[in-house]
Amino acid sequence: MTAAVRTVWTLGRVSLVGAAGLATLLGTIAVAITIGPADIGVGDVWSTVSVHTRLGEAATAISPIRDGIVWNLRLPRALLAAGCGAGLAVCGVVMQSLLRNPLADPFVLGVSSGASTGAVVVIILGVGGGVLSTSGGAFVGAVCSFGLVLLLSHILGGATDRVVLSGVAAMQLFSALTSFIVLTSADAETTRSVLFWLLGSLGGARWADVWLCLAVLVVALAVCAGHARTLDVFAFGQETAAALGVAVLRTRLLLLCVTALLTAALVSAAGAIGFVGLVLPHAVRAVTGPAHGRLLPVAALAGAVFLVWVDTLARTILDPQEVPVGVVTSLIGVPAFVLILYRTRRTGLATPS
Repeated sequence: MTAAVRTVWTLGRVSLVGAAGLATLLGTIAVAITIGPADIGVGDVWSTVSVHTRLGEAATAISPIRDGIVWNLRLPRALLAAGCGAGLAVCGVVMQSLLRNPLADPFVLGVSSGASTGAVVVIILGVGGGVLSTSGGAFVGAVCSFGLVLLLSHILGGATDRVVLSGVAAMQLFSALTSFIVLTSADAETTRSVLFWLLGSLGGARWADVWLCLAVLVVALAVCAGHARTLDVFAFGQETAAALGVAVLRTRLLLLCVTALLTAALVSAAGAIGFVGLVLPHAVRAVTGPAHGRLLPVAALAGAVFLVWVDTLARTILDPQEVPVGVVTSLIGVPAFVLILYRTRRTGLATPS
């Protein structure tokens, strides 16, 4: 087989896998929307989407009530779940590669805790005077937490294990600040709603949240995919990467800033949803291998499908009461986390293979 034929074959296979993954995601969203107390079918979903987007002719007429349930409640929620799952999985892949640590994710590095603190400061204390939105506050908090992690890791020597330890310290600090603000400055009703949101909730999904998260996700995924080969090189260590001509500090700072921005957008919309960025990269890596050119897009699709189904379970398992989606991901993620620790006990905290 010549090189040209192999290239065409590889591109065709990647395109086929990508198309299958995208079809699976769209089918997952369509089916998830039909699950719930209201009697809604896939045809109703298509009719609603057709009417509102003018992509085609509606298959059947749909009542205003069903239209409102699909368009205003379930569809934005499912799309936000897909965006959050994809974004958290991508963040986990990038951080585990940059830090060469299989336990790295946005929560371990404290970025999510900082974003939560920033959002709570805006929601409860009203900081920003109406100019700074919840998303803006979350981003400021994420940047502050990220800056603190960089400062501490620099003071401690800048090694990758110091970055993780600095992230744990930042996570504890900002979690304590968040709890202090909520318990001292909010009334009972606000405290209950904010704590529910901090556990991870997609119940308040709005179209503005969907467009923000998807826009940031597309930009972040494009930047990370553009550095896929560089991320492959980081698997061999910073010294090897520098010897091969990689601007190590600049690349690490760029990609960590991108993941901080993405995490801030996701946390501001859905709260803190743990373990997705930790577990999904390992599961996908076992299928695709370590090459980031394949790993990043497949992890994004897998994360999206995973969180759509987890959110569907969270909102229906105790109907009419809703379980925070972060609680469900933690119940699933903790056993997987223990398995990862068991595997790394023999190999050390190096980049997972």
